Amino acid sequence: MSELPSLPTLKDLHALKPLQQPTYADADEVGDVVRRLRRLPPLVFAGECDELREKMAGAAAGRAFILQGGDCAETFAGVTAGNIQNKLRTLLAMALVLTYAAQVPVIKIGRMAGQFTKPRSSDTETRGEVTLPAYRGDAVNGFDFTPEARSHDPQRLLGVYNASSATLNLVRAFVNGGFADMRTMHSWNSDFVRSSPAGVRYEQLTAEIERALAFIEACGIESEATRRVDFYSSHEGLSLEYEHAMTRIDSRTHRPYNTSGHLIWIGERTRQLDGAHVELIRHVRNPVAVKLGPTTTADTALELADRIDPDGEAGRISFITRFGAGKIRDLLPDVVEKVTASGRHVTWVCDPMHGNTYEAAGGFKTRAFSDVIDEVNGFFDVHDELGTWPGGVHIELTGDDVTECVGGSHELAEADLASRYETLCDPRLNRNQSLELAFQVAERLVQSRANRPAPVIDLQSSGL
Repeated sequence: MSELPSLPTLKDLHALKPLQQPTYADADEVGDVVRRLRRLPPLVFAGECDELREKMAGAAAGRAFILQGGDCAETFAGVTAGNIQNKLRTLLAMALVLTYAAQVPVIKIGRMAGQFTKPRSSDTETRGEVTLPAYRGDAVNGFDFTPEARSHDPQRLLGVYNASSATLNLVRAFVNGGFADMRTMHSWNSDFVRSSPAGVRYEQLTAEIERALAFIEACGIESEATRRVDFYSSHEGLSLEYEHAMTRIDSRTHRPYNTSGHLIWIGERTRQLDGAHVELIRHVRNPVAVKLGPTTTADTALELADRIDPDGEAGRISFITRFGAGKIRDLLPDVVEKVTASGRHVTWVCDPMHGNTYEAAGGFKTRAFSDVIDEVNGFFDVHDELGTWPGGVHIELTGDDVTECVGGSHELAEADLASRYETLCDPRLNRNQSLELAFQVAERLVQSRANRPAPVIDLQSSGL
């Protein structure tokens, strides 16, 4: 295995002139916050990260599928039992649909417990004659349009830790305490979805699964896999102070792990080959991901893979593609072909959200559900044509009945956006649209599996 130099210091990273960073007024206060973070317990454990990396290797090899989803940007106010339960319920219902259709394990990863920082296209926001710093997520500043709220406050990083800890504690209680038991799967389909076409399909599906479970139990076969699930956390590793402070040396392996989340990704705006974010993430042992947008070339993808994962380790690196519905069929094939030809077995994941954002006539940022589905289909079209495995989807979603993305079976129009537009950053699929998407992806997975050898599934480790 290639030897990596010791973990770079924060000073080393800032010397690389990182992008999308806060501008703190008091360096001593920042240093104090970082020291306090370093003394706090890890949020996730190295062994859990190793476990996820092994499962990601299965997704790269076509033996599993990744469902990654959650808020575009978490908020401190949103860390409530109801919000967390609703997001988890949505992801569990989607995973059930995907697992039953594709007959491969679905790896469940939340955009949760750390997604408090957002990159922005502009450092400032202007309303009328007033210009203030842009909202960069609760990790940096507040959403209210006042000088006090919009100032960059390093103390908020401690709030990120506390909110993430509370979220992870509740998620672990849910997935291990009976909420994820497949006998409760009807409760994962909330009332406002049950009357929709996707909700009706879901109820029919769960009835089939219930009959299968009853048959298995009648045969005297019981499995813990039907009573609990493995659930992992992920976020964009944007704040260098926070991510560096949460990186710890594992006592077993003596290697660094980022203990702020199981999977950390680098965004489209911070994936510079010689940049600070790539430099930090290449040192940690977590499974990691890189977002690839329409400016990506195959050579860029290969250079990133070589820089971050020089050993070509199975499950180590994922590429999350976000080309846009109108570009994916033209741009993705060359990237996939050349990366595959290099002998690398990366995990390919589709983000059909970020390349399909536009501003509606009323000024709301939105996405058309039809564009989201089109990019997913384009992703599958490319991988089916090349014989490579479409390894997962990465979705911005919520468990609530919001009106942020137009379209879907309820035919939300731009005029409907104002009724429940609640996101502070990017528009999310609501629960009904998320379940519709799951059925669409499930159909494509069935088609993809038909052209490939049937995988051998270990029920005990599949974690439905």
